[in-house]
Amino acid sequence: MLENFDVLKIRNDFPELSRTVHDRPLIYLDNAASTLKCRPVIDALNAHYSNEAANIHRGVHYLSEMGTIKYEETRKSIQHLINARNDYEVIFTKGTTESLNLVASSYGRKFLKKGDQILLSTLEHHSNIVPWQMIAEEVGAEVIEIPVNDLGEIDLTAYKILLNEKVAIVATNHISNSLGTINPIAEMIKLAHDVGAIYVVDAAQSISHEKIDVQNLDCDFLAFSSHKMFGPTGVGVLYGKEDLLNEMPPYQGGGDMIDVVSFEKTTYNTLPHKFEAGTPHIAGVIALKAAIDYINEIGLDTIKAWEHELLEYATEQLSKIDGLKIIGTSKEKTSVISFTMEGIHPHDIGTLLDRQGIAVRTGHHCTQPLMKRFNIPATTRASFSVYNTKEEVDALVAAIIKTKEFL
Repeated sequence: MLENFDVLKIRNDFPELSRTVHDRPLIYLDNAASTLKCRPVIDALNAHYSNEAANIHRGVHYLSEMGTIKYEETRKSIQHLINARNDYEVIFTKGTTESLNLVASSYGRKFLKKGDQILLSTLEHHSNIVPWQMIAEEVGAEVIEIPVNDLGEIDLTAYKILLNEKVAIVATNHISNSLGTINPIAEMIKLAHDVGAIYVVDAAQSISHEKIDVQNLDCDFLAFSSHKMFGPTGVGVLYGKEDLLNEMPPYQGGGDMIDVVSFEKTTYNTLPHKFEAGTPHIAGVIALKAAIDYINEIGLDTIKAWEHELLEYATEQLSKIDGLKIIGTSKEKTSVISFTMEGIHPHDIGTLLDRQGIAVRTGHHCTQPLMKRFNIPATTRASFSVYNTKEEVDALVAAIIKTKEFL
């Protein structure tokens, strides 16, 4: 048991956990899709819109200057969170999806050529598949699948065989959103660099569960979203190595990303502004710092330890249910459990769990190739965060048994 950990104190920081759903206390187990929001984040959003609502950058008046300072403080906070070498290597986007599209479009359009290969694993979210397919079709490159084994782990032997001088890009998630598998990206990045490929990490699922050090990993790009780390929706981050970002053309044109504009020629701004066209989600970025501060206050080691305890307990309890099969049983795994029930469609399970106040996710989880690999149409997914409890796991188990008996 984790010592000196007060989950009830943490739960009090999340107002939504005090509400009811269908006259039942809410049990929120859909954290892999989006986490709930803590009071400091909500307060930061309210404070900005109540007292500091003005556009940032270039303004000389007080409100603009204050907003700019707080906005850039979040960039610094992210730099420290992921140990980036420079704060201007942190680019704000509207989410992981846009971050990955930015790399595929901007880097891919300039550097990919006909005959190049892009390696993606079967575990990938659609947002780390479709952008690469789009740019590959445009330039004549080839997307190649890195297979996974029956445990839901990347097949490293197959990966090593696939690596060759034609591979220009490898893009994988750090943690699978469907199965919770933690991928050995440090080893995979080194192997990719050995053949001259760059490595893109989708860290959407790992940013609030694992310590990430981009310099130690030596990844070339890393993407994640605010809304999966207790922060606001509509805010994402792309980390990129300075030399690569400098060589890439802008992803979008507009205000703030320019240096000088004329009808004859336009020159572009320096990093990070070159990739941040237009008015951003100012309040969301400012509130993201509150989320990072909150994570740092609890400690990622503490968060990981508690979530692992929940994962082990939930795995043990769910495995006792006849007809329930857990999909994805990697030894290295975070707090996500996807499962099927013999003779019952996941959507029916999800609907009846909802009637009992339990929020889970059902479907293919934007990982259709992975569902095909396991020959299933969909799963029910329960995903845990630092505010969840073993009592909620017990309630989930009881609700599944009740659902099974009903159907």
